[in-house]
Amino acid sequence: MKQGSLYFEPPEEQPRKVQPKPPPPAPVRRKFLTVTEFTNLLRGIFEDQFSDILIAGEISGTKTPPSGHIYFTLKDPNAELSCVVYKSSLRFVRFKPKDGIAVIARGRLDAYGGRYQLVVESLEPQGHGALQVAFEQLKKKLSAEGLFDAERKRPLPRLPRRIGIVTSPSGAVIQDMLRILERRFRGLHIRVFPALVQGEGSIEQVCRGLNYFSKSGWADLVIVARGGGSLEDLWTFNEEAVARAIAACAVPVISAIGHETDFTIADFVADLRAPTPSAAAELAIPLKDQLVEQITAARNKIAQAMRYRLSNLHRRLHRQGTDRAALILRRRIGRAQQRLDDSGFRMREAWRTILENRRRRLQHLSTRVQQKDVRLQFGEMHRRLERLSARLDQAMHRKLQRARGRLGPAAAHLSQLSPLKILDRGYALVQNEDGALVKRPADAPQGAKIQVRLAEGKLNARVT
Repeated sequence: MKQGSLYFEPPEEQPRKVQPKPPPPAPVRRKFLTVTEFTNLLRGIFEDQFSDILIAGEISGTKTPPSGHIYFTLKDPNAELSCVVYKSSLRFVRFKPKDGIAVIARGRLDAYGGRYQLVVESLEPQGHGALQVAFEQLKKKLSAEGLFDAERKRPLPRLPRRIGIVTSPSGAVIQDMLRILERRFRGLHIRVFPALVQGEGSIEQVCRGLNYFSKSGWADLVIVARGGGSLEDLWTFNEEAVARAIAACAVPVISAIGHETDFTIADFVADLRAPTPSAAAELAIPLKDQLVEQITAARNKIAQAMRYRLSNLHRRLHRQGTDRAALILRRRIGRAQQRLDDSGFRMREAWRTILENRRRRLQHLSTRVQQKDVRLQFGEMHRRLERLSARLDQAMHRKLQRARGRLGPAAAHLSQLSPLKILDRGYALVQNEDGALVKRPADAPQGAKIQVRLAEGKLNARVT
């Protein structure tokens, strides 16, 4: 039998003997994974098994960093799950995630930084009212941006000659609108941009129609119209893209969606909301007879209204100008006084620093002066100055002697080379009228004036 590392045989078969110890077994090397390799392996499993899942829970801990992504935690009473909505997927989320909302998140499971998270691709509130929640959130968002403000809404043109309509060309809505426009004012130019007003592709077509009338400059007024229906039927006009297309339109827009009790985001953004498409046609253009009466009445009142208006504007301008000027003056005086105070503080601090530095330097110099006898230094410096002065006088005297020695021969040599010496022997220099020397008869033809320079003085002559 085997005991430890020794083997024992039965005694009746052979004598007992000790066998040599076998070599130890080779160690078994186990394969290991790095953290990154394990995370990548886990991510692959998630992509295979959890690429499209629906998870219900309540949102908490919502964070929106500058990158535009949205991070939050999806939880229930017993567990929590980290979630992220990438910026590129926000267009599929009908409402902004907010703490406390119970939702159904659709996405894929992913491993990131050693933990798993749900990459959300779409998000819907749980239960009834999901569209209403999305409606309220978009309404709140656009209102905060000022798209619903009355200040940005433009007045409709009083008498538009060209009206653009974005609607379905096959419904009864367009027929009613054309009939009303024809009855109220003949001769209008109407252009219809055909677009789906419900279902897939309707958002893009409505936006395309608004952009067409905005960029072409053809229309004086644009009407976006649709008949009645449920909230789901009218949802195209609750989309953010349509609302922003209406806000960006270069011409005034009338929103005529559904019945009088129906309200959409487009109604809040448009320059004017009409309760029905037929009412939009009536609001777009006045009756011709009413327009004539209004023109007559306006002609009679315009002078008085203008005088009253100008008077009010003059008073308001004077009041606002005086108040604003006083306010600006007070603010400038206050800022100037504050700058003066700051400069005073800094100047006093700087003077204190300078005086303190000078005081320390003076004390240091006083100590050095006290440590040295200035009279001895002055005596030594005076003796040194006398020696240097004597050496300087000697050096200057030697230099002048050498210069005089060089100047005498040079002056004699220069005197020998001077042309004036030649004139002393009876010669003369002849110059023509231009001052050039006459070297040959051709330089002074007959009748020319010449000047003869002698050793002393000059003669003026003429060649005969």
